[in-house]
Amino acid sequence: MMALDICAAGCVTPIGASLAETAASARARLANLRDGPWQDRQGEPHVVGRVPDTVLPGLDESLLAERIAGREAVMLRMGHVALAEALESLPDGVEVPLLLGLPEHHAMRPIDPAGFLRRLRRQSGAPIDLARSVAVPRGRAAGLMALCQAGERIASGAAEFVLVGGIDSFIEPYLLDTLEAGQRIRNSVNADGFSPAEGAAFLLLGSPARRRAPPLATLAGCATGYEPGHLHADAPYLGEGLAAAVGGLLAETPPASPIACTYASFNGERYWAREFAVARVRNAAHFADAMQMEHPAECCGDLGAAHGPLLACLAAHGLAGGYRPGPCLVYASSDKGDRAVALLEAPPR
Repeated sequence: MMALDICAAGCVTPIGASLAETAASARARLANLRDGPWQDRQGEPHVVGRVPDTVLPGLDESLLAERIAGREAVMLRMGHVALAEALESLPDGVEVPLLLGLPEHHAMRPIDPAGFLRRLRRQSGAPIDLARSVAVPRGRAAGLMALCQAGERIASGAAEFVLVGGIDSFIEPYLLDTLEAGQRIRNSVNADGFSPAEGAAFLLLGSPARRRAPPLATLAGCATGYEPGHLHADAPYLGEGLAAAVGGLLAETPPASPIACTYASFNGERYWAREFAVARVRNAAHFADAMQMEHPAECCGDLGAAHGPLLACLAAHGLAGGYRPGPCLVYASSDKGDRAVALLEAPPR
């Protein structure tokens, strides 16, 4: 794919109401994981990462009569905040297609992707071109998977800008109980689990040939893969999906220097660390010996479908600010097998 500008980015997370605030908290290793509103099966509160209600706008009046489920309402409000930041620099009068990642884990009422896009536009007032937008329930990797599609659209001239992002929330009673029953949630009796959280993150992509302002970073390439031995499969877990995605990316877009920093979707479960070990060993020549490893879930919890886009936002912010070395590898892995990786480089000086 052609190199793309990351023109702007925005997010809202348990550790920040903006990208700058989230990045500062993650850089300082400031965690915000607190007792949630519901108890686990030991009678103890679930420890979760929540976006403070005080930083979110109210639900749009036109949506109040639709009896939207609480989880979806929070997701719409988080999307409102993150979209406003990501689109601050979009030229007036331009409508932009949105490629959106949504939860792969469903609560009692599944989210309708097309309906969610329509409601997100109404809630946020963002200039989203609904006819050219798509939302998919593919979890952590979905937003990074969409980067490849964004590159194809911009290269073909189908769009001048493309917005890529993800929104999710694990903080819902039925979903929390289901995940706990599967021994996925970290608590007093399970150390091999994750802290459920919520958030939204978006990146605005454009062509360097039509650059209007210095970008945050350059998206040099991206690739996707699939893990046959995923969490819900009977096949053995070998780490093939991520290793193949990383290998394919680096073969097609070899970095000028070894990868100096990796942003990983680790969430505290041992399963995920093993696959990166396979990917790094198989592609060892492309990684610096002193490579930095960043996994912000330790601060904000697992953001589900927002996690991959958040990692890319943080990597771009770090490269733009000069406090993270490049090139940066960003990757995210979904529970049901999807894998996606991206290579980010420092912006042109």
